[in-house]
Amino acid sequence: MRLGLTLAIGAALLLSLLPARAIDRDKAEYLDSFTWSGTEPWFGGFSAIEVGADGMSVTVLSDRATILTARIIRDGDRISSVVPGEAHKVRSSRNKVLKGRVGDSEGLVVAPDGSFYISFEGVARIARYRQLGGLAEVLPRPKAFDHMARNGAFEALAMDARGWLYTMPESSRDADGTIPVYRWDGRVWDTVFHLDQVGGFLPVAADFGPDGLLYVLERKAGTLGFRSRLRRWTVTERGASNEEILFQSGTGRHDNLEGLSVWRDAQGKLRATMISDDNFLFLQRTEIVEYRLPD
Repeated sequence: MRLGLTLAIGAALLLSLLPARAIDRDKAEYLDSFTWSGTEPWFGGFSAIEVGADGMSVTVLSDRATILTARIIRDGDRISSVVPGEAHKVRSSRNKVLKGRVGDSEGLVVAPDGSFYISFEGVARIARYRQLGGLAEVLPRPKAFDHMARNGAFEALAMDARGWLYTMPESSRDADGTIPVYRWDGRVWDTVFHLDQVGGFLPVAADFGPDGLLYVLERKAGTLGFRSRLRRWTVTERGASNEEILFQSGTGRHDNLEGLSVWRDAQGKLRATMISDDNFLFLQRTEIVEYRLPD
C-alpha cells in the first residue's frame, strides 16, 4: 500500500543513519539485518520472500510482477551476501506480462509440489503458477473481492499443512473494524475468522510456520518512518486463538518490511526472515531482517 507512505519514506532515510532503537517487546531475538543491493532493472520493490528448508535457497517476489530465485550466503547467524538467479516476469492466463494495476503482485506461497501462488492487490485475486514464467491459473473470485480498496487488498498470503490458502486485505475492513481472513480449501472461499486490528498496524505478509501457527507481519507508516510488528495465532476450525506479539519495532529500526517466511534453522530453532520493499526509491533500501522466535 503506497498511500500515506511519502513522509515515512523520507524519514526512513534519516533514521537509517541513526543507531537502531530497542524493540518494544523482546519475545523474539533480533539476529541481523542485511542490505541487499542490485543494479538490474527489475531489482527492488520486494513484497514477498519464501525461504527453503536449508535456509539458503529463497524465492523473492517484486510488486512489479517479477519473481526470482536466489541463494543466501551465511556466516554463522549473519547473512553475508545474496546471489540472485534468473528473474522471470509474472504473466497472465493469456501469457501476457502483467503491468500496472493488474501486475501489483504482493503475496507469495511456494507449494510442496513446486507450484506457487501469488496474491494481487491492485485487482484483488489469487493465481496459481505451475512454474516460474508460466501462465496464471486465476482462482475463482467471490463478490467480496470486488469491493476491496484499490491499494489495500491482498498483500498477505499463506498456506497451511493441508494446502489451504489464507489471505487478508491490508486495509479493507468489515463493518466492525476487524480484519477478515479468507480461506481457499480447493473448492470455495470462506471467511473463516477475523483478526483484531490493533494500534493502526496493517497486515502486509503472512506465513504458517513449521509449528503450524499462523504468523502475520504488520506495518505502520508514520511521519518519522516505519514500524513493524509480528503476531502469531493458533488456527483451528473454530478460528484463531492464543494471540502473541513476538516483536514490535521502534520507528525507523527497519525499513518497509513487507515479506515474511518462518522456518527452522540447523539448530532446530524457529526463525523469521523478512524483506523490505524499497518502492524503487533511492531514499529506501532493500533489507533482509532475521529474528529468532520462541517455540
